[in-house]
Amino acid sequence: MKYYDPQTLSFLLSEVHHLEDLLKLDRYAAYDRPSIDLLLDAVKEFSDTALFPYIKEMDEQPSVFMDGKVKVHEQFGPILKKAGEMGLISASMDEENGGLQMPMLVVNALYFIMEAANNHVTGYLGLTSGAANVIVTFGSEELKQRYVPKMLEMQWGGTMCLTEPQAGSSLSDITSSAKPLDDDSYSIHGQKNFISASDHQFSDNFIHLVLARIEGAPAGTKGISLFVVPQYLVNDDGSKGAFNHADIVGEFVKLGQRGYCTNHLAFGDSGESIGYLLGEANKGLSYMFQLMNEARIATGRMGTGIASAAYHASLQYAKERPQGRKLQSSGKKDPNAEQTLIINHPDVKRMLLHQKAIVEGSLSLILQCSYYLDKQMTTEGEEKNTFHLLSEILNPIAKTYPSEAGKHAVDTGLQVLGGYGYMMDFILQQYLRDIRIISIYEGTTGIQSLDLLGRKISMEDGAALKLLAKEMETTIKAAMQKGELKNYAMELAENSKLIEASLAHLMPFALKGNHERYLADATIFMELFGTVVIGWQWLKMGIAALDQTEDAFKESKLHTLDYFYKYEMSKCKGLQKTICHDSEVTINMKAELF
Repeated sequence: MKYYDPQTLSFLLSEVHHLEDLLKLDRYAAYDRPSIDLLLDAVKEFSDTALFPYIKEMDEQPSVFMDGKVKVHEQFGPILKKAGEMGLISASMDEENGGLQMPMLVVNALYFIMEAANNHVTGYLGLTSGAANVIVTFGSEELKQRYVPKMLEMQWGGTMCLTEPQAGSSLSDITSSAKPLDDDSYSIHGQKNFISASDHQFSDNFIHLVLARIEGAPAGTKGISLFVVPQYLVNDDGSKGAFNHADIVGEFVKLGQRGYCTNHLAFGDSGESIGYLLGEANKGLSYMFQLMNEARIATGRMGTGIASAAYHASLQYAKERPQGRKLQSSGKKDPNAEQTLIINHPDVKRMLLHQKAIVEGSLSLILQCSYYLDKQMTTEGEEKNTFHLLSEILNPIAKTYPSEAGKHAVDTGLQVLGGYGYMMDFILQQYLRDIRIISIYEGTTGIQSLDLLGRKISMEDGAALKLLAKEMETTIKAAMQKGELKNYAMELAENSKLIEASLAHLMPFALKGNHERYLADATIFMELFGTVVIGWQWLKMGIAALDQTEDAFKESKLHTLDYFYKYEMSKCKGLQKTICHDSEVTINMKAELF
């Protein structure tokens, strides 16, 4: 079964996001387009043979907690081993740190393929890669040498341990503690929950990155430090040492992604748990944000992958399922005619276009963010800061739009199948369960929306917003020169002004100190902003599609562009009206009135 479209991915990489230009830079001199194509083909083959065939089994035979250990599906053994051998853990890291120094544009394309094939797998890889990268960036040489090499080989797993039962997403309220010991290590004590990929039978050790407070540290986020806490201590010769009392005390039984284990950890309850300070004291949250920002793009990418798989599953069904008859020009149906395939019904086409528009628009956004990250890595000074700001403002959108719109896309895919979509025999119901967590992972939609409106919009006196507006304006001007795209360019310009109007309405509240009112409809603002950003991505795709020589591919992209502007961009005026409405109902409604 098809779960993504290789031709579209290649089109986005080369024609929309200019991969070949990146490959001319010194940092990526080891790669050319043929070598990238070999990588894409290798990961596709890996996904076809080792990942996709097991996605239903991983749902039906989920991870389980027994006798203090987590057991996952047996297929994870060969998957993790092969991923380590292929360099998928170290792909983006510098060569001097054992990495492949691959463009993020390519790394996220490779991971997207795997996530579309089997979304239960890549979290194990991505968390280990991200944790290793944080140690490399902020850790001492001793910490790097002791932990990173075996993490990059996927012999050892890595995690991020932030959330605590009493704190949830409010990290200022964490209570895990770190008591200094005589040898510059720390005794760690506390509980962490919802910790993904934190134990299984196919890794010898797990290297936890744990947020905790050193005794006497300031309250709030300014008193949080970051520690490396291995499940097993590591001897001087690199071998696995004694158990470090990082106990798995439970496995959460989830609605979806049941092959991707999620655990509750207790540090220091059964004995002393030793941790090692990463970087400077009280700067842990800023360090962890490197991993969190990577994880947010990865989460949006995962939502895109799930939605892609659901789209292709429902598309296959629509091409095979006969039902009903097409209307004749008289408005009647001929009962003696053969049934038509459901893909010939306009409403089914609408549902398929809905999915296609969201999947390809989301994928383009993920790759756009990847391109900016690559440019940030390869530039200096003001230019570097430009790409940093563009990355920052798009980060919460790249996490949110694919997760929220992707959820709707998968639900629409299930609807294409009708009653069969609700049955366990077909995979759409699993994709719907799997994608439901994506808008919760790595900061909920509400948190991402507060980040966008409360932080990123005002970043450096609005510099990030101005830079993004300039990027969109460049695309609009290019599209205005194409007769087929002029109307879409004008609509994108018009809808961009709705963002300006919304901010003009909201900013006076912030300036007067009424921040609650300013942020009350942040999620509505996120929906407006995200829709406009995806409209921008579709206009970029439209420009590139006009140069395609294959008529069917070009027409498919232009029809999907048309769909997005008719059915999705048209919602923007209603969203702006809601944002600028005088009602303050969500503030004025008292809790006791519910």
